[in-house]
Amino acid sequence: MEEAIPRTTLTLEAYRALRRAILNRRYPPGTKLVVRELAEALGLSPTPVKEALAALEREGLVRAIPHRGYQVPALGLEDIREIYELREALEGLAARLAALKGGVDLLDRLQELLLRQREAAAREDLEAYGDLDLAFHHALWEASGNQRLLRNAENLDGQVRLLISTSAAVPGRLPSALTEHGAILERLSARDPEGAERAMRLHVHNAWEALRTHLSASPGAS
Repeated sequence: MEEAIPRTTLTLEAYRALRRAILNRRYPPGTKLVVRELAEALGLSPTPVKEALAALEREGLVRAIPHRGYQVPALGLEDIREIYELREALEGLAARLAALKGGVDLLDRLQELLLRQREAAAREDLEAYGDLDLAFHHALWEASGNQRLLRNAENLDGQVRLLISTSAAVPGRLPSALTEHGAILERLSARDPEGAERAMRLHVHNAWEALRTHLSASPGAS
């Protein structure tokens, strides 16, 4: 994500404002984003808004529509199911390998991220919560020591980040997700690869089930 972040002041201002609006679901999946309208809303010229949208596209949080601007990606239930099936396999393996290869530094990092997630959840800051959630998982991908696993997991970054925001907004899901992260950390601390894999697979599966139930009950679910 680091290389996608714009550097100029106005572009960074636009990037942060738009990213926050997308992840806090002020612009929910399916929303069309028109540069001129966004520039007016932000009180900026079109140029920094275009640059911010290009950065968000590299991050996977918007997609360009030729001659029509941008759109927040909208995924159907079948797309989401496939993403979560792939996540369950990749992240379960990452947790198993991290339990075998990870050291004290990894455990300290995960403990810090979990604490900050709890703080973000307590203040209902879904943007910060989602970034910390993805950072927790990313730390495990890296700790796996498997570069192909890391690349495949990172390819899902943008879609997963949007889905984390949706999942976090499901009533009752946040406390459960935090408990599940705690269970994963416990198995990693015990250097229990099988237990870490089971805990991670259960976590990803539960996130999918919460999303499926929530989205199936929503108008226009497909």
